[in-house]
Parts: sequence; structure tokens; C-alpha cells
Amino acid sequence: MAPRNFRLFSCAALAAVSLAFGCHAGPTVLDRLDNARTLTADLRVQFNKAADASNRAVMADTDEASAAFAGDAEKTVKLVEADVRALTPALQTLGFQQEAQLLQQFNQHFSEYRALDSNILTLAVENTNLKAQRLSFGPARQAADAFRDALEQMASSVAATDRCNVEGLVAKATLAVREIQVLQAPHIAEADDAAMTRMEHEMADLDATARNALKSLSSVAAPNATPAPSATPPAPSAIPAASSAASALATALAALDQFKDISGQIVRLSRRNSNVRSLELSLRTKPALSSACDESLHALQDALAQEGSKATR
Repeated sequence: MAPRNFRLFSCAALAAVSLAFGCHAGPTVLDRLDNARTLTADLRVQFNKAADASNRAVMADTDEASAAFAGDAEKTVKLVEADVRALTPALQTLGFQQEAQLLQQFNQHFSEYRALDSNILTLAVENTNLKAQRLSFGPARQAADAFRDALEQMASSVAATDRCNVEGLVAKATLAVREIQVLQAPHIAEADDAAMTRMEHEMADLDATARNALKSLSSVAAPNATPAPSATPPAPSAIPAASSAASALATALAALDQFKDISGQIVRLSRRNSNVRSLELSLRTKPALSSACDESLHALQDALAQEGSKATR
């Protein structure tokens, strides 16, 4: 065998032996490429899982569920960041400039997405609109019912001669409180500050109407306790009736004060509008950023797939 041919044969044999016994110095280009493709695929999966968990936090109907989904979103975002930290040097080692630029593009979109999503999750877990709704359907309704019941008790305890006037005032006061209740639901759902302000003014007017009716009722419930000397003393049966009416009116006033306090809480929670705002951001602003992030990762996957086909030629 010629010396030159012998040297070529020896080099080929040495290379074959090295490969057979795993004597190469480190991972091959194909190994590093496969690792980069795996990281990119996982990065895309984790990003979409984070976005889904965030959406679930916004749509959840309990504080516990909102907090749980928000926690899932935060944990998954950390996995996204870990994949980015691992993928960045992997692409640099391979010398893939196009892919590195696509990853940088994703990072820019993801930074905007992360800031927006953090705001969305903060609002979502507050659940102020849901809390306002629960107050409206629970304690506020109970206080309004107690107000109505106390006034009905008062109407039934006054003298027959006063009953027509009393029932009219009772109906006026009760209707005013019911109208406040009706306004609570649209206030909770409203996103416009000016519209909420108008409803709050209407609520205040209705509260004043109810209180003026109670003031008029007080003259029937608590007649003058010190009549003139020449006045005819009240009948014995009228004294307990007046006392019962006064007691019922006091109960009604306490219920109205409680209702007003709860209504104030509802308005403050509604004004915060955390559920309305988080939903609006999720539906209007977030989709564009989510799509931009996913498109960058899709393009990165495609670019790495092409690099893979080049490496096997």
C-alpha cells in the first residue's frame, strides 16, 4: 500500500475507533442543535400555559380560584425565564445569529407582556367587583329587607285614622331603597367613571327621599309626649300603639343606616373595578402581546428546524 494511501487509511481508522469508543471531546453540533430545539419547544409550551393560567385567574369566580390560577401563572413564567436563560448561550455556542435575534425579539415582547400580565393578575386577585356583588346580593339585601319589615310593622301598629298616610310614606321610603338596590348592579358592572358618578348622585337622592319619609313618619310614631293641660288624655290602648310604632321606626332607621354603610362599601369596591379592568386588559390589550410572543417562538422553531436539515446534509 502506498504511503499516502496508508496515511489516509490510518486517519479514517482512527476516526472510526474514536467514534466507536465515544472519544469525541464533547456534544456534537447535532446534539447542541437538538438541545436548542427542545428548549425552544418547551419555552413555547410554558409561555402558552402561563397565558392560559392568567386568563383563568381573570375568569375565576372566587378569591381562592383567582389566587390559585395567578400562582400557577407566576410559576410558569419562571419556567419561561429559565428556558430563555438556558437557550441564550446555547444559540451563541452554535453561532446562530438569526435564531439569537428571534430570541431577542421574543424577550422584548415578553418584557412588555410580563409587565401587563403582572398588572392583570394584581387586579384579578383583588376581585373587587365580585366582592361588591356579594355585598349587594347578601348584606345589602338583608338590610333593605329589614328596613321594609320594620316599616310594615310600624304601619300595622298606628291608629286606623293615620294608616292611609303612613302606608303611603312607607311605600315611598321602601321604593327608594329598592331603587338604590337596582342601581347597585349596573354600578358594579360599569367601567365609565362619569356614568358611575351619575348613579351615585341618584343613589344619594333616593337615600334622602327615604330619610325624608321617615322624618314624616316620626310625627305619627312619636306624637307630642306633653300635651296641653286641657287636652283630652290619650286612650290607654293608644299609648302602647304609639310606643310600638316608635320602636319600629327606630329599627327602620337603624336598618337604613346599615344599608347606606354597605352601599358605600359597594360603591368603593365597584370604583376600584378590578375585575372589569383585568377583563378588559385581557380581552383588548393582552392578545396582541401574546400573539407577538408566540409568533417569535414559532419563527425560532422554524429557523432551528431548517438549521437541522442543513446539519444533516
